[in-house]
Parts: sequence; structure tokens; C-alpha cells
Amino acid sequence: MNLKSLLFTALVSVSTFGMAQSNLLNATHPDQVGVKTEEQKALDNDHPLEYGYVGDRDILFSRMVWEKIILDERVNFPLYYPIDTNNIGTDRRSLFDVLYKNVLDGTIENVYSDSYFTGKKSMVDLAQQMVDIDTLDVGYDQLNQDGYIDPEYITKTEIQSANVTAYHIKGTWYFDKRQGELKYRLIAIAPAAADVNFINSEDQSNKTPIALFWLFYPDVRDILHTAKTYNTKNSAMPFSFDHILNTRRFNAVAYKEENVYGDRTIEEYIPENSLMQLLESDRIKDKIRNLELDMWQF
Repeated sequence: MNLKSLLFTALVSVSTFGMAQSNLLNATHPDQVGVKTEEQKALDNDHPLEYGYVGDRDILFSRMVWEKIILDERVNFPLYYPIDTNNIGTDRRSLFDVLYKNVLDGTIENVYSDSYFTGKKSMVDLAQQMVDIDTLDVGYDQLNQDGYIDPEYITKTEIQSANVTAYHIKGTWYFDKRQGELKYRLIAIAPAAADVNFINSEDQSNKTPIALFWLFYPDVRDILHTAKTYNTKNSAMPFSFDHILNTRRFNAVAYKEENVYGDRTIEEYIPENSLMQLLESDRIKDKIRNLELDMWQF
């Protein structure tokens, strides 16, 4: 075995042990599984890969694009599952569970109402959007007769991980003239689900996923780097959500690009034609790709 092969084998071995579930083979009690000691944390020195500085003069051209990640596509399953957390360990959660939990406990402080970050959402705003409390007709009858309503006649519907069927993302494609490369930088992300008032409706026209809230992606990178998702090829080396999103290990459809018409969406100028909307999405991607190809043609 030559020196390069030996170094590569050693590097893979170190990475494998570093990414495997902590103390799984050394634990003497179930409570010790997945718990790292302070020495292990210091040795790992595990942080998301920092973005390099990009000067404004280094950007030869750029294009802002909004995309939709549909979660019922198999390639996007790592962002969707697990949706039932009752029968699975605490180390595995869906992307929505990770984001929403950290929003509720205040770890993620800034929650925005749009992808331009012009307005923020309070916890009261989120509660009104995420939870629907309704009273059955029997409850109203009881209120009129007895003056009170039994809890069994009050229904509570809350948006759960299973209800989040898509993610909206905003990112910029730019050509770095220093490195001579077309690159992508994720700017914002938003979980999308049907309106909480229509989750249980049988009318599919009311279940179009809408963005629940927007997050500035650099604010959540540390959280998404810590949270791991399942790797179907090697469970000893799970991917972090930050790795999946930054390396674009997903399939997405562009639904808007910045334009002179006030950043109108594709659906606004190509209404009621899904095929043509999909072709327009591909045209946007091809246009960006061709901008890079044109750089090398003389």
C-alpha cells in the first residue's frame, strides 16, 4: 500500500469514528449512548464549514432564484423523515422538527414573514398560524344550554412534521471571477404546509403549501450542522442538514427569479399550465448555466 492510500484509509477511518453515534460501542448504560464527554467535544472541534469571503468586485454576475423542494420526491426524503418521533431515538428528527423546536425555545431568535426579511413574526403570530382551535356543533349547543363546553367538544389541529410537504428556499447563483467558478449561496429557507384551517379538508385545492415562516440561513447553520439525517448508504456517517442544503443534495423546482416586474412568480405570468411552468423553471436554470458556459467561449 502506497503512502497516498494509507493516508486516505486513515482519514476515512477517523471520519467514520467521528461521525458514528457517540459511545454506542463503549456505553455501559443506555443513557450513555449519544452523549459526548467534554473531552470528545473538544477533540472533535466540530463546526460548519465557514463561507469564504467574497468581495463585491469578485462577483462578475449573479442571479437570485427562489425554489421549491417537494418532499414527496424520494431524493428529498432525508429532509422529511422521520415524521413519527414516538418510536425512534432523540438523535433523529426531521428538518421541520429541528427548526421549529429551536424557534419555540428561542434558540432561533429571528423569524421573518417574507423572504426579503422586511418583517418579523412574534410567537403569537406563529401560534395563530400553526394551531387551529375549533368547537364542534355539539359544543355550541351545550354552550347555549348549559353555559359551558366540555373539552371533548373542542378540537385542536396543529401543523406537525407530516403536514410540511415542501420547503421554499432563496439563494443566489454567482460567478466568482477570482476562482473562475459558478457558485451557489443559500440565503433563506421556509417550511411550507397547507393552511392549518384546511389540513383535514378533502378539497385538494385548499392544500397548496404556503411558507409558514422564513429564516435567514446563516442564522441556523450551527443548528443544522449539529442535527443529523439518515445516510442510506452508511449509517455510521450521517449527513448534517447543513451539508445536504449547502451541497444541494436535493431536487428543487424554481418558481421565481428576480426580475424587472417586481420579482413576479412564474405562476403569475404562466397561469394554470403546469407543464409550461415546469419548462419555464428549466429555462431559468439553463439560463444561469449558459451564463457560465459563455464565459469560456471566445
